[in-house]
Amino acid sequence: MKQKVALVLSGGGARGIAHIGVIEELVSQGYEITSIAGTSMGAMVGGVYALGKMEEFKEWGYSLDKRKVFSLVDFTLSKQGLIKGDRVLKKMRDFIPDTLIEELPLPYAAVAVDLIHKKEVVFREGSLYHAIRASIAIPSVLTPVKGEHSLLVDGGVLNNIPMIHVQRSDGDILVAVNVNADVPVYRPAAPDKDASKKHSLYQDKIKDFYKDLLKRHPHEEVDANLGYFALLSRTIDLITMQMSDLALQTYRPDILVEVSHESCSIFDFYKAEEMVETGRQVARVTLTSYPKT
Repeated sequence: MKQKVALVLSGGGARGIAHIGVIEELVSQGYEITSIAGTSMGAMVGGVYALGKMEEFKEWGYSLDKRKVFSLVDFTLSKQGLIKGDRVLKKMRDFIPDTLIEELPLPYAAVAVDLIHKKEVVFREGSLYHAIRASIAIPSVLTPVKGEHSLLVDGGVLNNIPMIHVQRSDGDILVAVNVNADVPVYRPAAPDKDASKKHSLYQDKIKDFYKDLLKRHPHEEVDANLGYFALLSRTIDLITMQMSDLALQTYRPDILVEVSHESCSIFDFYKAEEMVETGRQVARVTLTSYPKT
């Protein structure tokens, strides 16, 4: 009989791509994922897995930088966020159809935060697309999701590892994946041969956008040694690390898979293949310390 798993996936931007490798390793070792809860990128990967579309999602992620991912990024330079995010999610709908959460084959929960009412919002039913879009709305990066009486942003603001919200069942174990851990960086032995090329393209586009940002907002100075995106990334990293540590002090999982917060920046989506392999290898090593009963 397979060991049942209630799986919880943290937020962490591009580092959350490692969740794919963790899930693949769990499945390959004979674990049965019976429920999922996630925040931000964890909500996205968990939702895609619940839909049975993770392989398509992974392949799409691998190809994004080869097709100039910035063509899918709809910058707004608005006061509420730099990126609308609708273009990417609309593209995802081409191969990941929206569905009702309650119609998924396993219990699923996505966490967002309502800034108006200052509380967590947990999506267990309704539009999967809407739940993911709200959960990934990183403040100041992705524009929030507006409702009639709500303003929804990334769930990591209050709960980056939503262990309390995953549905439990008899005989399951709680497995949490934290991609913001203060642990040594794991680097796959064989990096993607196109990584350098992807990195160069990515950095060029970031520089072009940063120059445009300064033209539009000439009075907003940023430390030249750090840069706008690096400053934003480090700030979000610190917040998510603290929120993750707090959650783990309060509610301990049976198995904790930890990916270093230094594995990549939250914006480094060109490292998709590397992060999937990182998640796989870290999970493999972690699971050897937790023999199945």
